[in-house]
Amino acid sequence: MTNATAVPLAGHEAPLAPADRGRPAGGPVADADERTRDRVLSAVLEHGPVSAAELGELLGFTPAAVRRHLDHLSREGVIEVKRVAKSGAGAGRPARRYVLSSQGQSSLGNDYLDIAALALQQLQKMAGPDAVRAFAVERFADMERRYAPEIDKAGPDVTDRARALAEALSRDNFVASAASIEAKPPLPAALSSVQLCQGHCPIQQLAARFPVFCDVETEVFARLVGVDVRRLSTLARGGHVCTTHIPTGRLSVPVPTRQPAAPASLHEVNNHQQERP
Repeated sequence: MTNATAVPLAGHEAPLAPADRGRPAGGPVADADERTRDRVLSAVLEHGPVSAAELGELLGFTPAAVRRHLDHLSREGVIEVKRVAKSGAGAGRPARRYVLSSQGQSSLGNDYLDIAALALQQLQKMAGPDAVRAFAVERFADMERRYAPEIDKAGPDVTDRARALAEALSRDNFVASAASIEAKPPLPAALSSVQLCQGHCPIQQLAARFPVFCDVETEVFARLVGVDVRRLSTLARGGHVCTTHIPTGRLSVPVPTRQPAAPASLHEVNNHQQERP
């Protein structure tokens, strides 16, 4: 005998496959899965780069359940896997960490960014690009004022200051980390550095249209850590993370005496030409 495929009669539904029985489409199970995926997505946004095991602990899910939802979100393109190097000797293979993708960040709702972009376009049209830069300077001046006391408490060591900056950024949901890169002989120790990475940018879409926001943020980082820094990549320009190169070959810097940023000095600041300590 040959196997026959069941064809539903008119007015009748096709029988459910065994795996689908008891799982009505669009029913309570599907709704519960959707709510759970929203929780997983929110946790990735808040804590990423984060591992599946860490998500399970945070949310109280089994590893299998977490991976099922992570696989679904990955297929939808709203999260992606990052390979993060482990610190310490004998660290082994890079660990798998989950972060929001560019699509995932834009799917969270950026209507206010569209409004802000239109407002800045109008500002630039009426007052010129210097007015947009002045707006960016004012926005990041608040960050600099808030971060400076904490970073100054870290002392004069550039690496310690970079780590303090990463901690401050993470509290503001930039999902930051600071990885030390030690120069090994025959390379000179002066080539040692810290790579400051930011896995999330609240104004990514805005910065894509107005790169001056990235430039001004970089200038603030240079003043906070006390050395020239260089941007290697940004989310706004298609990078997986924002990466800032911070040289640590100078062992220490004097803790600066800061004054509030003034719009009058806007034309005097250049992205990678900070005053050297």
